Amino acid sequence: MFSHKIFYTMKSHTSETQASITPAKALEFLREGNQRFVTNLKVNRDLLQQANETRDGQFPFAVILSCIDSRTSAELIFDQGLGDVFSIRIAGNVVNTDIIGSLEFACKVAGSKLIVVLGHTNCGAIKGACDHVEMGSLTELLSKIQPAVYEETQTTNAEKRNSKNSEFVENVTTLNVKRSVKSIINRSYILEQMVENGEIAIIGAKHHLDTGIVEFIEDSFVNDKTSVKMIIG
Repeated sequence: MFSHKIFYTMKSHTSETQASITPAKALEFLREGNQRFVTNLKVNRDLLQQANETRDGQFPFAVILSCIDSRTSAELIFDQGLGDVFSIRIAGNVVNTDIIGSLEFACKVAGSKLIVVLGHTNCGAIKGACDHVEMGSLTELLSKIQPAVYEETQTTNAEKRNSKNSEFVENVTTLNVKRSVKSIINRSYILEQMVENGEIAIIGAKHHLDTGIVEFIEDSFVNDKTSVKMIIG
């Protein structure tokens, strides 16, 4: 069922193919790639050839902000090759000024059509924030996740609001992804305008380590003026 699309993704993207991709199509490519990953039907690629094809320029169709977790490599779980996606990795997939600048470069300068904020299950950074860990510079990083911890209201028993409660951890993970999506819009006028103009879209997602499935968080999808207003309140 993927035969014609597999050929398309096997080739390195050019400026022409990148320009022809809409934000919705970019999301479809990632959904299909994850399905191939989950079913172990990954595309056969000549990575050396792709390296040669992209040596003079790159035209990724999406940029993925994910955690540094060794099990959550965007290129692998979305079955993408060299030159297909930008990959930004930071513990807890949090947002800071440097991340925003990287996203602006990927979309405004390099032409990417979709931003994915990708969290994952059983995240160590999320657990650290849930336990209010303080350690060196990690303290400042985890402080960016703390608002999601406080925003979690389903767990009312104070004794269960910690990393030992997997349900609490996963609720915080989802909230943290949504907060990162909102933060991108709030902190970047450039990206906000690109979304409102239909040039790009942003969506949150969660990678389930036990199955490999990427669950896209549909109510975090931002692709026009109406959805921007809904996200930023």
